[in-house]
Amino acid sequence: MFYLSKIEHTLRLPPHLLRLPLNEAIKLELENVFLDKVIANLGLCISIYDIKEIEGGFVYPGEGASTHTVKFRLVVFRPFVGEIIAAKLKESDANVSLGFFEDIYVPSHLLPSPSRSEPDPYGRYEVKWIWEFGDTKYVIDGLDEIKFRVLSVNYPSIPIEQAEGSKPFAPMVINGSIDYDGLGPSLIEFIFDVWMGSRLQQFRSVYGAPLRRFYLDKLAEQWGSRIWT
Repeated sequence: MFYLSKIEHTLRLPPHLLRLPLNEAIKLELENVFLDKVIANLGLCISIYDIKEIEGGFVYPGEGASTHTVKFRLVVFRPFVGEIIAAKLKESDANVSLGFFEDIYVPSHLLPSPSRSEPDPYGRYEVKWIWEFGDTKYVIDGLDEIKFRVLSVNYPSIPIEQAEGSKPFAPMVINGSIDYDGLGPSLIEFIFDVWMGSRLQQFRSVYGAPLRRFYLDKLAEQWGSRIWT
């Protein structure tokens, strides 16, 4: 999921950073240039791991900034195809979130079958997914951590024009599936929600996530491990 990538970059160091020690100034400017950015075919830049080499420091005529050639290592997020990742449901199109990255989509035909989406009656989430398992309806919403398998990692081309009101452009998009044994909601949460049955929605609306997690902990202790993590 996370990789160390070696990068060589020609960096322009602004005058206001020249008062700092060189390594500190270089790191600050590298963070400004790279962090939270997506590099095509490399991934989402998470942090500067270390700086290996700094060369140059030339100040060109008419400029107050110095120019350096920097070799450094960067921590990037780039899941591989087939990797299993835990995330939470975010939107009605089965958009799931890792917290620091949200452009992850599970198409409806790759959700557990049969299933459907409904608005959340309590207004806490934009949507909830209902998975029908025999006679039991199992709810997947923002309270639940689900595991999905990465099917593809795409780097779309930057659009020349974007329609008004459309979603912001996503430079990296992950597509996944939870329609396979062992994926989707954790087993311990599934057992708890099936046991609660028709009382589940009332329990969630009244007590919310903390008490539900408490009971999940107790149930897991009887199994000997915290198997939902």
